[in-house]
Amino acid sequence: MKLVINGEERAFSAPMSVEALLGQLGVDPRKVAVERNLEIVPKSAYAQVAVGEGDRLEIVAFIGGGSGDDGFRVAGRTFTSRLLVGTGKYKDFEETAAAIKASGAEIVTVAVRRVNLSDPSKPMLVDYVSPKTYTFLPNTAGCYTADEAVRTLRLAREAGGWNLVKLEVLGDQTTLYPNMPETLKAAEALIKDGFEVMVYCSDDPIQAKILEDMGCAAIMPLGSLIGSGLGILNPTTIRIIKENAKVPVLVDAGVGSASDAAVAMELGCDGVLMNTAIAHARDPIRMARAMKLAIEAGRLSYLAGRMPRKSYADPSSPLAGLI
Repeated sequence: MKLVINGEERAFSAPMSVEALLGQLGVDPRKVAVERNLEIVPKSAYAQVAVGEGDRLEIVAFIGGGSGDDGFRVAGRTFTSRLLVGTGKYKDFEETAAAIKASGAEIVTVAVRRVNLSDPSKPMLVDYVSPKTYTFLPNTAGCYTADEAVRTLRLAREAGGWNLVKLEVLGDQTTLYPNMPETLKAAEALIKDGFEVMVYCSDDPIQAKILEDMGCAAIMPLGSLIGSGLGILNPTTIRIIKENAKVPVLVDAGVGSASDAAVAMELGCDGVLMNTAIAHARDPIRMARAMKLAIEAGRLSYLAGRMPRKSYADPSSPLAGLI
């Protein structure tokens, strides 16, 4: 019997159940999701669903893709930390876990990728970053069409049972800018399918409002290009998005330094999602702590209300009684 598993043809002696197949491959069924001929196999049915000649299977798992004041709510849940972090680009899972802990984040994004069948015993992200400790936010990193994104998140839900997801549909490999027509198409399909969608989008107030009206749980305009570290390039449009939104608005992408994170929070944003700024710092653990403090400081500054800008100097000391 020949099967195509994760894009590679493999030979087996006889038909068997999905559960038996995973056993032969040395894959822990608790940590993966399985798709057979483009249909997700429920975990509860692994022992009953058979695989046979010519079947095509995808076996996937999660990979490594603030704190606060009053906290923020998304999809009916309250989080204390306003800093969300990614789990990719670190040198190893140990560093990933240490940086996340130092950041104080409660929500971590995770990508969905094929299981490494050549070494199924190889450690996975969940062995270091537990979904019992953190809220996993499956994302669609690397998806360029609505269909790819929807399929990926359906697999993610089967693997972990999460409805809260991060949608991103990219336009090209050079800018990783969001493809907004495909994003809207994917968001509509996912919401109809019962997902609670936090959506990466352009910093366009009109597009952001359309996504909110559609039913997205949170709007996540880019600060600048993903992984660029360019900071918040269009603070005015992000401020407009926030002022007109009734759902959380979080800056997603482009933050490079603690000051960038503080700027995003001073605009009134509900939170910031970052990955590269921490993972590619010379000292990721120290940078994670810096970002945690920056989120707190920026939020406090926003709540306090900045002084008005003036065109001329205004002396701090009183002039009355001057010698």
